Amino acid sequence: MMDPETEVRELVMRWIDAVNDGTDLDAVVADHTDDIVMFDVPPPYAGNRGAQAYRDSWPEFLAWQRAEGEFVVESLEVTAGDDIAYAFGLLRCGPKSGTSDEHPDQRLRLTIGLRRVDGAWRIAHEHHSFTDDRARRAADSEGPG
Repeated sequence: MMDPETEVRELVMRWIDAVNDGTDLDAVVADHTDDIVMFDVPPPYAGNRGAQAYRDSWPEFLAWQRAEGEFVVESLEVTAGDDIAYAFGLLRCGPKSGTSDEHPDQRLRLTIGLRRVDGAWRIAHEHHSFTDDRARRAADSEGPG
């Protein structure tokens, strides 16, 4: 039997791989709780709540993913107890390498909360965000004072 951190890491990596592949919605939504809450980059700002809202939020992104995107983990840290765990990391989420990208160094910040349900790990919360670097970009465009 695997230790909880390894189990959680493998589950999160399966999910990341499914999103990156972009072809299997069932694989993307697998291993989530019925009461999943996801705070995502696009609206709704109050988050997607429940398994159906979570599922409904993916088709447009997955179509983009298949056409031109990449969703690739750069770092992932996991902490897991017996029944509760969390993971956080940075992912490349944007056009595939070699295409024009306005912010090539920007990374998606990912935080996932998990709990055991009937003995199996399930994702109960996801939070995806990008930094808001408008102030830095404005200062860079103004040049030296």
